Amino acid sequence: MSTILEVRDLTKTYHSGDRHLTVLHDVNFALQEGDTCSIVGPSGSGKTTLLGLCAGLDRSSAGSVILNGVTLDNLSEDQRAQVRNQYVGFIFQNFQLIPTLTALENVMVPLELRGERNVKPIAKELLERVGLDQRHDHYPTQLSGGEQQRISLARAFSNRPRILFADEPTGNLDEETGERVEKLLFDLNKEAGTTLVLVTHDLELAQRTQRIIRIKGGTVIADSGPASSKSTLKGLDNLF
Repeated sequence: MSTILEVRDLTKTYHSGDRHLTVLHDVNFALQEGDTCSIVGPSGSGKTTLLGLCAGLDRSSAGSVILNGVTLDNLSEDQRAQVRNQYVGFIFQNFQLIPTLTALENVMVPLELRGERNVKPIAKELLERVGLDQRHDHYPTQLSGGEQQRISLARAFSNRPRILFADEPTGNLDEETGERVEKLLFDLNKEAGTTLVLVTHDLELAQRTQRIIRIKGGTVIADSGPASSKSTLKGLDNLF
């Protein structure tokens, strides 16, 4: 099993005039192919910033991110976009569907960006897998929040990503709908053998992953470790 993501001494500082704010400081960890990992911590701890850096959505101030053997640090935005399109899937709290496209068209987008042909059958199969085969022609505004998130799940897996980043994937959903989306996420991930990295405030959701990394003040303060099948962190009820 090979390393899919390696983070080395990762630091992110924002500058505004003479002022600066360091939101991440010397973060280090590595994930193997097929691992599932949660990043937890209080609001403002740097979780989403870390996720964005790992996914190549932003550039670090110092340190390195190596994604599937590609060092992202000095790549241009276009080059990082190519890496994301080739290896990465995303799920966001606010769904991030394109409002002018139908459910089917939203799922097709990553495949079309890769230049693949005959992508409609793949998108239809994924919509059926998430229980929305009757919603092909519906636009996001015609769908419930749970339905939109299931479409984003189908879209995330459409390009067969090597690694999936999920930022509070059930954060905007009620408990029952969130549980359904959560089950779909883990079922699809297991079937595809994808590495999963998720940011969450949901303790029960975090405990479903093999590993939990706790961040506070931009620094990793606890890590259950890559070999743990379930979190061995103490005081999990105080993580948030």
